[in-house]
Amino acid sequence: MPPRRFSEGGETVRTVVKVGTHAIAAKSGRPDYAALKRLVGQICALRRDGHEVVFVSSGAVAAGVEALGLSSRPASVHDVQMCAAVGQARFIYEYEKLFAEHGVKIGQLLLTHYDFEDHARAQNVKQAIARLLESGIVPIVNENDVVADEELKGQTFGDNDWLSYLIAKLVRADALVLLTTVDGLLGPDGRRIREISRFRNVAKLVHPGEKGNLSRGGMSSKLKAVRAAVASGIDTWIANGRRASLVPIFAGKSVGTFFPASTVG
Repeated sequence: MPPRRFSEGGETVRTVVKVGTHAIAAKSGRPDYAALKRLVGQICALRRDGHEVVFVSSGAVAAGVEALGLSSRPASVHDVQMCAAVGQARFIYEYEKLFAEHGVKIGQLLLTHYDFEDHARAQNVKQAIARLLESGIVPIVNENDVVADEELKGQTFGDNDWLSYLIAKLVRADALVLLTTVDGLLGPDGRRIREISRFRNVAKLVHPGEKGNLSRGGMSSKLKAVRAAVASGIDTWIANGRRASLVPIFAGKSVGTFFPASTVG
């Protein structure tokens, strides 16, 4: 089943776009400004085409690693919090400049697991995002690594993969796109799998790959989020964030790996 052309019909499409650390940062952790500029341009193009976009962006800790002159992501939770505090300011500053070039305003939301576990807090998040979208503002969401202590308990959003699913479900998104550094799921022969029509045993069909030392996600984290999203009725893609993937996806092109909604089984 080919992806439907979301841009047809003039309807408003609510889309959650999540980008992983390595798709927008160099190996050192320094923000990759060319990648950031290309991605922001794609998001703004979607908005002109009728999408309400919620943008979930990783990269704050990695930016802090670079700014503080560290060689890799620290193991200590408190050092991670320090990197996040430094790096988040750097990333949001760059996003504000880049979106402003397109005449678009942004708003920042920093969240933890507790914001979804408590019903009242979750509704507050939902209403805040709705108000931002109604006002033509792009919400930029990230885990609040500065105050989160979930890592101490073995609970994380998986480089924001699970967070992007929770946001997509909360705001009743039509589509979720997880942007990484590969062209989608790769089969044993190294070629892109265009579509997963049945999710059962999908992990046996692909090589999960390795995550980098600046992030904490990986393909297994993405597959967990994808499975939950399609079960919730959300069309989902895994695609290459270092390419101009977003506009082609919603124009019906075969980009990345497509997971139609309700393909769990």
